[in-house]
Amino acid sequence: MNTINTGLDRAMILIEALPYIRKFNGQTIVIKYGGHAMVDSKLKKGFALDIVLMKYVGLNPVVVHGGGPQIGKFLSKMSIKSNFVSGHRVTDEKTMDIVEMVLAGKVNKEIVATINQHGGQAVGLSGKDGNLITARKLQFISDPDETGDKPDNPPEIIDIGLVGEVVSINNQIIKNLMDNQFIPVIAPVGVGKDNETYNINADLVAGHIALSLKARKLILLTDVEGVLGRDGSLVSSLTAEDANRMIADGVIKEGMIPKLQCCLEALKGEVEKVHIIDGRKEHALLLEIFTDEGVGTEIVLN
Repeated sequence: MNTINTGLDRAMILIEALPYIRKFNGQTIVIKYGGHAMVDSKLKKGFALDIVLMKYVGLNPVVVHGGGPQIGKFLSKMSIKSNFVSGHRVTDEKTMDIVEMVLAGKVNKEIVATINQHGGQAVGLSGKDGNLITARKLQFISDPDETGDKPDNPPEIIDIGLVGEVVSINNQIIKNLMDNQFIPVIAPVGVGKDNETYNINADLVAGHIALSLKARKLILLTDVEGVLGRDGSLVSSLTAEDANRMIADGVIKEGMIPKLQCCLEALKGEVEKVHIIDGRKEHALLLEIFTDEGVGTEIVLN
């Protein structure tokens, strides 16, 4: 009897997933992969299996990954101190060389290899490949509240080195890979007009790529449950208006602000929904896409 019940439970899981498989068949889903899910071996395997399953049931996953902890670890080994300004790693030329080596080399190829090991056909890309990501230097303006300056002092421009922002996405190489049933895995490194290399926030890159591809969904894997309300409980659904109000009221702060701003920019295009989910949960992607309850926070325009 237990065996029968277990079998029925599994069948019901598949039945629950069916309308979502039908709904998203042929649709592009951009996933920003980062945080604990990239360092825990069990979670890394689970992520790869999720991506492969998505591909086999007819979705088109595109992965954009971070790699901050891996970069920090490598810099530490080389006795290079990391300095941060409002979450941005100050990136001189020497640091940029390490960032590019770790992101576009070690981290990117490990993700590709893990997906391929579990039955996928992934191809790694840097934003420099085929001029995929054109970038420019990020003009960072200090916030007096963050720097401890007096409120009447004007904000100042701070040079944080080769940290960039996206100018444009040349998505043809991504489309060509998807048309041939490959899974693109993209490192957030861009190229400037004078061939300089820029380190770009992976959330922002994922948002721009989702916009460029007119993705159905953008999903950000994080190390928190999702967006939390004033009482610390998970907010399962937000509109753009809700999100802007929570930022203005100080409910949403620190590292969640740029994530939400990235989400809101994506929603201004043709991205239908954005999700911020807890990558520390096994198979969080499948739970978000293919179940009625979902996980994390869903953000919609209206």
